[in-house]
Amino acid sequence: MNEALLVILFFLVLCIWLGLQARKGKNMSLEQWAIGGRGFGSFLLFFLIAGEMFTTYTFLGASGGAYRSGMPPALYAFNCFYFVIAYWLLPPIWRYAKKNKVISQSDFYDKKYNSPALGVLVAVISVISIIPYLIMQLKGLGIIVSEASYGSISPNVAIVVSVIAITIYVTASGMHGVAWTAVIKDIMILTVVVFMGIYFPLHYYGGLQPMFEAIDTAKQGFLIFPEQGLSISWFISATIMTALAFYMFPHMLAGVFSAKSPKSLRWNAGVMPIYQVIIIFSLFIGFSAILQVPNLQGAEADLALFKMAKMSFDPWFVGVIGASGAMAALIPSSLVLTATATILSKNVYKVWKPNTSDEQLQRLSRMLVPAISIVTLYFTFNGGESIFTLYLMAYSFMAQLFPALFFSLWKKNPVTVQGAFAGMIVGILIVIYTTTSGTTLATLFPSLPQVIQDLDVGLAVLLINITVTLGVSAVTRKPPIEMEEDNKLVSGMGKLVK
Repeated sequence: MNEALLVILFFLVLCIWLGLQARKGKNMSLEQWAIGGRGFGSFLLFFLIAGEMFTTYTFLGASGGAYRSGMPPALYAFNCFYFVIAYWLLPPIWRYAKKNKVISQSDFYDKKYNSPALGVLVAVISVISIIPYLIMQLKGLGIIVSEASYGSISPNVAIVVSVIAITIYVTASGMHGVAWTAVIKDIMILTVVVFMGIYFPLHYYGGLQPMFEAIDTAKQGFLIFPEQGLSISWFISATIMTALAFYMFPHMLAGVFSAKSPKSLRWNAGVMPIYQVIIIFSLFIGFSAILQVPNLQGAEADLALFKMAKMSFDPWFVGVIGASGAMAALIPSSLVLTATATILSKNVYKVWKPNTSDEQLQRLSRMLVPAISIVTLYFTFNGGESIFTLYLMAYSFMAQLFPALFFSLWKKNPVTVQGAFAGMIVGILIVIYTTTSGTTLATLFPSLPQVIQDLDVGLAVLLINITVTLGVSAVTRKPPIEMEEDNKLVSGMGKLVK
């Protein structure tokens, strides 16, 4: 067994131990297991939400994107618009959730619109979106561990061992286990990625400026936005779309519900843009690999970080990098497992069996964790291209939940439950069509100016969703005068009863 693999195994055991320790002294009610009893202060909440920001993408996708395509996808990875939305949107969501004992994202829609059926629809859309996301995290984890261990462990074995580890501590400790392991994961990522992002440009080029000058000389135009395709208008629209979808994911809202107060959420929204600067160091690693390990083709480009690490460091340090990468997959995966088990029990099973008590739901949620893990493992090894297609659609699917949530926070919600249903379903159907057919604004409207052709087609789908949502709501809304009559009738009946 080589040094790198020993280091990775040490941190995996540490994660399990921390995850199990997190449950000590806690009475594991459903609220405590699913959202940490709404007791996480700014410190734990910071690591929990940051845990979702830094995934396998930080190690494979961001550096690989910079290596493969240059500046546009690199800048796309650094998206602070998330936190502008978080600052204004999350506190009212948290207040409503606390007041109405909401513990899952689907619960929020169910109670806001007084419609369990809408909660089920949101649960189905969410599960279809996050299982492919979970599978991609696991696939990335397998590649990272196999690469960091110099091939001494296969990706499939790494995935199975890791899934067993997170199943153990998520079943036992729920959200508490996720938060505790997120702390050590973020400390490791911060140390490893920042160090490599500074070391590689200095060691191989003499600094950042000489590195970018060398790349610009070797590959002219690689560091600027192109005139069409991944242009400025694509960047702006894609940034808006991902930011609107980001907090619609059930595991992200579970993190929000776990906050102790709205002040913690606003504090986090203010700090996270600074913390996200870490992504830039991951991009520096990708840029530094362009001239040092040239000609990486296709998926190999995503291994740019590990090619540089193995070329530059001793195996034990490559093991530390591998352990950090593995945890970058484990923490979001454990958060997704917790949220999925909660919405399946609370918003699907309980609708079917309404007399189920909270204690029974808590037991069911914990029993669902290993079941979901087994299903996920099956699709990880057998899912094929359909899983990848669903993964591509995940953000666009979640963006379709935004209008109904956003309008529900208004003092006078203009959306009816029928409008919310119609907007979501129409939006989802158009996303499926545009993704599977490769339709873009450029293919639909080739005569429009380039700046419009390059817009993310998801933005147009969202506008259609909003139009349908408001249009159907206008038709199905009960006329005020009728409501007034109804109120008079109810009032009159009340007097008769008295």
